[in-house]
Amino acid sequence: MRELSIFVDESGDKSCHARYFIVTLVLHDQRDFINDCLQAYETVLRDASLPDIAFHSEPLLNGHKEYEGMSLAERKKLLAPFGSFVRHLPVRYASYVYDRRDRGNTVDLSAKLRRDLSGLFFGELDFFQQFDKVKIYYDNGQGVVRRALDHSVNFALSKQAVVQRRTTMAEYRLAQVADYLCAMELAALRYRTGDAGATYEKFFGGIGSFKKNWLKQVRRKRL
Repeated sequence: MRELSIFVDESGDKSCHARYFIVTLVLHDQRDFINDCLQAYETVLRDASLPDIAFHSEPLLNGHKEYEGMSLAERKKLLAPFGSFVRHLPVRYASYVYDRRDRGNTVDLSAKLRRDLSGLFFGELDFFQQFDKVKIYYDNGQGVVRRALDHSVNFALSKQAVVQRRTTMAEYRLAQVADYLCAMELAALRYRTGDAGATYEKFFGGIGSFKKNWLKQVRRKRL
């Protein structure tokens, strides 16, 4: 039986506190083993005497939570190997961005998200129909995302979306990859709108540097 894993993360919230709401899906064919990538990433951390912290973009960029007390240089050293890890993974992804100014209320957002996800599944139908089972990994952080996922998979693919709890290190890492890709797409949006700010400049440099050294690499994996 061939199985597809979909790891989902979002950036921002569906309230009015954040201008942008980004939903990212990372697709992984479970036949494509990632153990070598995992081991290579962990070896880099160990050889550089870096802590093996679960990647979480917002705290890393701003020095919050588990990154509190770490210097900017230390946090940049953690970001670079994770970015390299992502670039070598056999995954594909899709991201959808919603602007607070035009997405309306929660009902409107839900409809737009269902439409976009259904469009993804129908648009790549040959790819998705290769799989006998679709497993979705999502922390249920946003009910609107959960409902859109269930509706779109069941409607477009005519197969049940099985909700999975992460149990293996590979699954935990791939969930972190979804967070990373959300962060890259949000950074791309803010560079494009002239709203990058000092934090992005410190980690990625100017827009040219960001596009060449970060965005170009991840966009190669976009559906």
